[in-house]
Amino acid sequence: MRWGRPGLEVPTGFPRHLVTAWHGGDETNQQDGLKRAFESRFPGMTLNITVDVSKFHDGNIDRQLALSALGGAGGGAGALYVDTAILQTLHDYPRWDLEGALLHYQPVNFDKIHPAFRDVRGAWYGVSIFAWTFIWNADREEDGPQEFADFLEPRFKDRLVLTYPNDDDAVLYAFDLIMQQFGHEWFEKLLAQNPRWVRGTGTPVTLLTSPNTTLSATFTAGIGLAPPAPLNVSIPTNGTFVTWAQRAAIFRDAPHPEGAKLLHNFMLSDEYQSAATAAGLWSVRKDAAPPAGYPGIMDVETTNPVEFERFMGDRVRVERLKLFFEDKIGTAQGLSPLIDDL
Repeated sequence: MRWGRPGLEVPTGFPRHLVTAWHGGDETNQQDGLKRAFESRFPGMTLNITVDVSKFHDGNIDRQLALSALGGAGGGAGALYVDTAILQTLHDYPRWDLEGALLHYQPVNFDKIHPAFRDVRGAWYGVSIFAWTFIWNADREEDGPQEFADFLEPRFKDRLVLTYPNDDDAVLYAFDLIMQQFGHEWFEKLLAQNPRWVRGTGTPVTLLTSPNTTLSATFTAGIGLAPPAPLNVSIPTNGTFVTWAQRAAIFRDAPHPEGAKLLHNFMLSDEYQSAATAAGLWSVRKDAAPPAGYPGIMDVETTNPVEFERFMGDRVRVERLKLFFEDKIGTAQGLSPLIDDL
């Protein structure tokens, strides 16, 4: 079924049931807003959304797909219970499509998505833009960092909070880009700043606003371009920062495919994308206005939202980089950000 009406109303007789979505993230409440918005927009529908890091979600999905293909004891019908996956692991989607696991479906506004963010047959498409920006607490640092070199200034000694790059591939990509531009020396100088290393990209933001720390800045998190006080943001003009389109797909054997279609139509709708833009987020849609005061995502000279897929697809390089950083800063320490109460 393709939802062709601009009003995005649930058709008469539509089965009132849940849709199960797995969304990449590192705090359990990160998609509470999506759940509230969807269920409010479509009374009677339940969005059962589970947030976990994408590198765990995709492995669990692979297991479900394998069991579903096996049939018999422990497999077959019912083994796949996820309807849709919205993940950071962009390289998974072409593979799943080659395996015949994805439903080819083009929601309303599919043709308005930037071509680089969508499969032409509708196997997968971006639904939201993620970006790692410079973030600082303006109550602790009046003049925030504007370039990567600023993080090396004496004022940031013992005051930086950064996500382990060997624990998150998007953060790993950020460090890879920085070191390609500014060299290994930049990283050695960063280590001399004695940053606090944490798990999860939500944790730095939490600590920046915690009254129990003096931490003041990070470049391994994203809160949009219209942050709440006392936080402030900037993007570099002399260095490349990370952006990508978080990908969504519906599984061919999803137990609730029509509910998943409705969810995807909602996420690409004018109302949902406009709300995201108002919150300071770039849109995957080429016709959407950018966040106030910023150019469109494809016109920002210091980021390339398409290149992250290439990085994610080169697993040999990714694993080699992880080992490099593990040697420098050790393995990621602490509880999973999903259960650490930070």
